[in-house]
Amino acid sequence: MRWLWLSCLLMIGSALASEAAAQATGMPSYDAPYRAFSRSEIGLVLSFPNGGGTAFEGAYRWASGKFDIGLRGGIFTPGGGAKSVLLVGAEARERVVTHTEDFPLDGALILGIGGQLVSGSSALIVPVGLSLGRRVNPRDSKISIVPYVQPTGFLIAGSGTTSHFKFALGLGADFRLTPRFDARISAGLGDLEGVSLSAVWVH
Repeated sequence: MRWLWLSCLLMIGSALASEAAAQATGMPSYDAPYRAFSRSEIGLVLSFPNGGGTAFEGAYRWASGKFDIGLRGGIFTPGGGAKSVLLVGAEARERVVTHTEDFPLDGALILGIGGQLVSGSSALIVPVGLSLGRRVNPRDSKISIVPYVQPTGFLIAGSGTTSHFKFALGLGADFRLTPRFDARISAGLGDLEGVSLSAVWVH
C-alpha cells in the first residue's frame, strides 16, 4: 500500500512541476532504475522545458549485457522567433543496487553525452545520475508502475553557457499498460526544469 501511495505522490509531483531537465539532450526525460525490455525499445518523447517551447524526439534503446544503451535525437522549437535546435544524444544505464529487506529500492547509474546544436549557440551536455525506484503491481490490475527519483548532475559546455555545472532532481513514473507498451512521465526540481511525456514500445 505504501508503494501505491508513493507512486501517486510521484504522479502528482510530475504533473504539478512545470519545470525540470536533464539527460543527454538537455530535455526533462529521466530513466527508471531498470530496463522495461528484453531486447530493445523504441519510443516518442514530447518535452516542455522551462522557458517555453516544445521538443520532439525519437529514442531507441537496446540491451548489451549488464548495460543498456540508448540513442535519441530530435528538434527543439523554442518559439518566439528563436532558431530551432537539433538535439542528439546517447545514454547508458547499469543496475548497481538491488532491493533488500533493509533497503526497498532498486538503483541504476545513468551516464550520457549529447548536444544541442544551433548556429552560434551550441552546447555539449554530460549528465550523470542515480535512479532509485521499484516496480509496483497493484492488486487486481494488469497495469504495473515504476515510480522513481533520479538526482542528476551534469556538465555543460558551450558558447552561451554561464554555469558549467547544474543539478536537477528528477521525479518519474513508468506505466506498463500492456506487455508491449509503456506510457512514461517525468519532471523535476533544480537548476534546469521542464516536463516530459513518452510513448514506448518494448520488445
